[in-house]
Amino acid sequence: MSDGTWLFIALVFLAVFLLSQGMVIPVFGEGARVRRRLQDRLGEMGSADESGPRASILRDKYLRELSPLERFLETLPGMERLGILIEQAGATYRSYRVLLLAVVLAVGGAFVGWLLSRSLLLTAICAVVAFLLPFLKILQTRAARIAKFEEQMPEAIDVMKRSLKAGHPFVQSLKFVADDMDAPIADEFDKTFSDINYGSDVKTALLALMERVPSVSLMSFVTAVLVQRETGGNLAEILERISAVIRGRFKFFRRVKTLSAEGRLSAWILALVPLGLFAMITITTPDYLPRLVNDPKGHVLIGGAVVLGGIGIFWIRRILRIDV
Repeated sequence: MSDGTWLFIALVFLAVFLLSQGMVIPVFGEGARVRRRLQDRLGEMGSADESGPRASILRDKYLRELSPLERFLETLPGMERLGILIEQAGATYRSYRVLLLAVVLAVGGAFVGWLLSRSLLLTAICAVVAFLLPFLKILQTRAARIAKFEEQMPEAIDVMKRSLKAGHPFVQSLKFVADDMDAPIADEFDKTFSDINYGSDVKTALLALMERVPSVSLMSFVTAVLVQRETGGNLAEILERISAVIRGRFKFFRRVKTLSAEGRLSAWILALVPLGLFAMITITTPDYLPRLVNDPKGHVLIGGAVVLGGIGIFWIRRILRIDV
C-alpha cells in the first residue's frame, strides 16, 4: 500500500486507540471537584506538612537500597510520580523497570512499523503507542483497583461501625476490616493498622492511606474521622451517615451510566465509522480512494477530519463526565 494509505490507517487507529483509553474510566466517575475540595480541607488540617517529610524519608531509604545504575534511573524526571502510580495500582515492581520495558517496546514497535510500511510517520506512531502501553496498563489497573476499593468502602464502614458500637477502639476496627474483607481494601487497611502499631499516630496513618488510594469516598471517610477526633462526637453515627451517602452516590452514578449509554455508543460510532467506510470503499471500489490518500491536499483533509473527530470524541466525553 502507498504512504497515504498507511497515513490514513495510522490516524484512524490512533483515534480509536485514544477513544478506547479515554472511555476506560471508573463507573463512579472522577469526582475532581469533590476531590479538590476535600484535599483543600485536609490541607487546612496540616496534611502537607506531616506527609511531606515522611514521604521524603521513605523515598531516600528506597533509593539507598538500589545499585548506582538503578539509583540513577530512579532519579530521572517523573520516576517518583511513576512510583506513586505503581503503588496505587497495587503492584510491587520498580519504576525503572517499567521505563526500560517501555523503551524496549518502543524499539520493537518502530521495527514492526518500518517493516510493514517503510513510512517514517507510521514508524513513529507505532513507537509512541508501544512506548505508552506499559503506562496505560498501570493507569488502567490503578483505575480498576480504586473503583473496586470504592465499591468495598460502604461495607468496610459498616464493619467499623459495628465494631465501634460493640465497644472496640477505632484502631481495632481497622484490623477487623483487614481480616473480614477481600483485597484491595483489606490490604490497605492492614497496612494502616500496622503503620499505627509501629508508632505512627492515627492522623498520619490515615493520610498515608489516602495517598496510596486517592478515592473520593476514602477522602470523605478520612476527613470525617479526623474532624471527629478534633471536635468529638459519636463516630459510629458519623460512619453510618457516611456509608449511606456513599451508597446513594453509587446508586446515582449507576443511573447516570445507564442514561448515558447512548452517548457513549455515539462516541464509539464516531471513531469506528471512518475505519469501516475506508475498508468498505477499498473492497468495493479500489480506484476511488487513491486520489485522496496519495495527494498532499488529501493528507491535509485526512488530518483535519481526524482532528475534528477527536474534538467530537473529547466533547462527548466531557458531556458524559460528571464531577460529583
